[in-house]
Amino acid sequence: MNTQTIITALNAVRAQKPLVLNITNYVVMNNTANGLLAVGASPIMAHSRDELAEMMAFSGALVINIGTLDSVWIERMMFAVEQANRHHKPVVLDPVGCGASSLRTETSRRIAEAAEQLILRGNASEIIALAGAGANAQAKSKGVDALDASEAAVGAARYLVRHYGCSVVISGETDFIVTDNGEIRLNNGHAMMPFVTGMGCTLSALTGAFAAVGETTGLAAAAVLGVAGEIAAEQSAGPGSLQLNLLDALYCLDAETLMQRLKLTSSS
Repeated sequence: MNTQTIITALNAVRAQKPLVLNITNYVVMNNTANGLLAVGASPIMAHSRDELAEMMAFSGALVINIGTLDSVWIERMMFAVEQANRHHKPVVLDPVGCGASSLRTETSRRIAEAAEQLILRGNASEIIALAGAGANAQAKSKGVDALDASEAAVGAARYLVRHYGCSVVISGETDFIVTDNGEIRLNNGHAMMPFVTGMGCTLSALTGAFAAVGETTGLAAAAVLGVAGEIAAEQSAGPGSLQLNLLDALYCLDAETLMQRLKLTSSS
């Protein structure tokens, strides 16, 4: 995938304004909804089982984020995945804190197994933990924070691609997009971004928006957020202003800026 393909995908999101159904955590609902709006998509945060079947019929993609997990939400998530499969919609799974508890790890694997059109987006420790013994990998985590470098998770991501037939986005100082066609390394973003809660969750939500218009690798979302984060950080004194400037950068991002700033390399 080249830069022009990413630009085409961004234009498609802005033109089509896809509805993205999010079952996400309480901490980041506002952040992710605003991120989707700024890039041109339409967010809905739906958590009631009573409407999930109806909502999934006309949504473009489903984003599941397990950040504030409990037993009631797990069954709703599984039902939503069933409906996404029924309507042939992509499912983005953000396995927040996978590896920090058996509940999170088991739930992540259960959702990943059920989804027929899956995209995984997590930090390195989450991806390694999700792969587990199958990839002969052991994650280091501290709650929802990664203690592994993103490059350390590439082998685990390759295993997940084979096992679930999915694409995997590993976010970190360097982002890796792993598919059955190889890996793409993305060196955009800024060191200030991890100091804003929900930045990875926003990436997962944006991944849903791009998946809804047919870009199912996860690269376009990572590229757009990485470049927007760089621009926002240049205008920000700290994490507080970064949150505001990021929305402006997403809203104003254009093809010329992407062409100038994108730093990506691929291998097959």
